[in-house]
Amino acid sequence: MKAYPPATIRNVALVGHGGAGKTTLTEALLHISGAIGRPGRVEDAATVTDYEPEEHKRGLSISAALAPIEWEGHKINLLDCPGYADFAQEAVAALRVADLAVFVVSAVEGVEVQTAHMWKAAADMALPRLIFVNKLDRERASFDRTLEQLHAAFGAGVAPLELPIGEEAAFRGVADLLSDTGITYDAGRPSTGPIPEEMAVREHSVHDALIEGIVVADDDLMERYLDGDMPSVKQLEETLAHGVASAQVFPVVCGSATKQIAIDRLATFICEIGPSPLDRPPVPVEAGGTEAEVAPDPGGPPLAWVWKTVADRHVGKISLFKVLSGRIKPDDVLVNARTHTDERIHAPFTLRGKEQVPIEELPVGDLGAIAKLADVVTGDTLAPKGTPVVVPFLPALEPVLKVGIRPRSKGDEDKLMTALHRLQDEDPALSVERNDETHQTLLGGMGETHLAIVTERLARKFGVEVQTEAVVVPYRETITGVAEAEGKYKKQTGGHGQFGVAFVRIEPRERGAGFEFVDQIVGGAIPRQFIPAVQKGIEEAMGTGGAHGWPVVDVRVTCFDGKYHSVDSSEMSFKMAGAIGFREAMEKAGPILLEPVSRIEVTVPLGYQGDVMGDLNGRRGRVQGTETGQDGESIITALVPTSEILRYAIDLRSTTGGRGTFHAEHDHYDPLPQNLWDQIRRDNSG
Repeated sequence: MKAYPPATIRNVALVGHGGAGKTTLTEALLHISGAIGRPGRVEDAATVTDYEPEEHKRGLSISAALAPIEWEGHKINLLDCPGYADFAQEAVAALRVADLAVFVVSAVEGVEVQTAHMWKAAADMALPRLIFVNKLDRERASFDRTLEQLHAAFGAGVAPLELPIGEEAAFRGVADLLSDTGITYDAGRPSTGPIPEEMAVREHSVHDALIEGIVVADDDLMERYLDGDMPSVKQLEETLAHGVASAQVFPVVCGSATKQIAIDRLATFICEIGPSPLDRPPVPVEAGGTEAEVAPDPGGPPLAWVWKTVADRHVGKISLFKVLSGRIKPDDVLVNARTHTDERIHAPFTLRGKEQVPIEELPVGDLGAIAKLADVVTGDTLAPKGTPVVVPFLPALEPVLKVGIRPRSKGDEDKLMTALHRLQDEDPALSVERNDETHQTLLGGMGETHLAIVTERLARKFGVEVQTEAVVVPYRETITGVAEAEGKYKKQTGGHGQFGVAFVRIEPRERGAGFEFVDQIVGGAIPRQFIPAVQKGIEEAMGTGGAHGWPVVDVRVTCFDGKYHSVDSSEMSFKMAGAIGFREAMEKAGPILLEPVSRIEVTVPLGYQGDVMGDLNGRRGRVQGTETGQDGESIITALVPTSEILRYAIDLRSTTGGRGTFHAEHDHYDPLPQNLWDQIRRDNSG
């Protein structure tokens, strides 16, 4: 593929709710541009951008895929993004390198929850947006209903540029509101003519409102319009493009991806009113420890930012990047700003799905890929030598669901961890941590489907079969009373033996006060040099577990007497004596279990507040308060036992239709109710 001037490049992320038709639209755009022959169908697992076996199995996109096309002298880098919440991280990453977000909305289902989430993400980035109303050929499709929902959800900036000609199965074309013409399609071939008589009155009314809405943004154009001078279509498009680039106007176009109605017009709109990389603001960077900006300068030093990593089983790691400045050419040598190592750009290419397409060079604003950069990971900045520029990497979305994971075959532990870390390079939303207390490896992700796909990829890509299990809750133990015990350690093995006696008293402290050791030895009952050994033995016994096997907290232990032998006593003997005395006293001091309690903050639309609060109460939670967020949503804060929210992400998504989000973190420990304590003991004994 030849290199295109930056002004003719369009980086477009196709986003929206799952099932709206983003991948089908990508196929249609690839087809009309001549990049592929017959468009593939999602249901046949034959599309360019859904090429992973896990995508074929489920019939949904799970990662953002690049698919460039050439159209009317422009290069459009299409980014087909997942539409399900489990894979939102992929869509957010694509938005960061896009210059325009095309929101694909089904005319049947209307504005759905993930569309709203992605709209907020794009708004937070001040990213220009365009809306494509798809599936107008389907039963129960309604452009008017969908347009009303768009206005209600996204405000007055939503501006229709087209109206559909015909409804449902009779949908056959669009009315162009800028040129006052009708375009109908027969087997994907367009034909231009007058507006159908039955919709002429409505079209002219919407046309006039659109023209007035466009010219108001340009004083000169507005004055001429009021004097009766109707602007040309080109003038209207230029003024509209300024509104789009400033993220103040959100044009609405419509069509059918499956019947390829108005797909050519969408591609043309992207070229004519979509911003180029040169129209976008400078990128914030860190240079030498200070904040700076990098403008999209074609003549500047070469600078690239890695936004995604793909683990290919045949060629290894593929790093996808955006050129932020200058040009990237074969055999350029850039420095990884994170590792300070040189990276040679041997043969940059672009990707069309999984197909590698050679490219001459990559100018500023273009998207490309490089294979086998071993030390490069997602978020890295590649800069010229002596240019310490780093593009700040936004943190990945916080995992909302965790499972325990272990290899089916013993001895595969190292192989599993290596595979998981490689998958983390590819998927920043994936978290891996080792809990040494519960002896579990915890895999965190964005939902059940996300984690299921990770386990499938472990087997397919890395040959590691795994088992998943529920997350073990890390309980604690403490005491409710005071008790004393004698810790005696005596061992005779020939020669010097081991002898040490420590009398200890154990008593509870306030919750969260921690451990306190008190030395009350007088008269040399235990030599001074052995008293630290008593304390160490007690602390180790607390860590390895009390009466029920969990670490002990919030106790005061007093060593008030002891015995020693001038020959056989040692640090080891008194360490063992301290541990034995502690365990015996613990048994007599009324041990209880403490459960971890999390502070959870749940953000939901106001209409779900009552349902969510009732659900939290049912989980033994204590609501601490509510407040209204910036977007009018309800923010509920509560203290909830951690064991009750291990799968809260699934339940909250069900309760709120995917509209609720939450953040939880450990807050403190509380006594476990007796009935639950009894249940745990029964489970352990069984």
